[in-house]
Amino acid sequence: MKKIALVFSFWITTLQVFLPAPAHAEKRPYVQKRPYVLDRAHCQLNFIGEALFVSAHGYFEKWDADLQIDRDNLENSSVALTIETASLNTRVERRDNHLRSADFFDAANHPQIKFVSTKVSRVDDKNFNLTGDLTIRGITKPVQVPVKLVFLREGDARFKGEFQVNRRDFGMNYNSRMNPVEDLVTIQFDMHLVDKAVMEAQQQQRQQQRLPDAPRPPR
Repeated sequence: MKKIALVFSFWITTLQVFLPAPAHAEKRPYVQKRPYVLDRAHCQLNFIGEALFVSAHGYFEKWDADLQIDRDNLENSSVALTIETASLNTRVERRDNHLRSADFFDAANHPQIKFVSTKVSRVDDKNFNLTGDLTIRGITKPVQVPVKLVFLREGDARFKGEFQVNRRDFGMNYNSRMNPVEDLVTIQFDMHLVDKAVMEAQQQQRQQQRLPDAPRPPR
């Protein structure tokens, strides 16, 4: 019996050595989304409103974004944008005040415009669709925003695009008989984003370079 047991044990050990290990599904390593910040000098958020007499080109001066970017899987990224409504600027004060009034944005009662992404879909290597909820004048509507990836590097990235919204969907029903305003408004954006950790490290390095040398003790 001992000989049989030894032979059986030998064959089991041999099979374990030579037989291939069971295949396991390859797992993608978990990659945490990283916070990115706006490079203010290289970011724009513009709009174009068409009217009979002029195409009014404007921009927002005050806005911020909570950006969570997964470099290895951009579909896992997210965006939350907050715009100060009263910061709109079309370079004509009278027109700006009218746009801030209850006829249009009603900035006094609705001081912020917000966009919160709900989904990112890849079209190809350079183009994505960003789906989210846009809130203007307290009215929230789903929108789909086409986004072009200009570049994606180790510490920064650039995205740009444009889309249209219907102002009447957000309660902006005013119009002028003398200078009729089109319903569709074009939104344009161009954003250079920097990895927050990279930017903070660069800022710390610059601060250290500005520090004066410590005084030397007298001899």
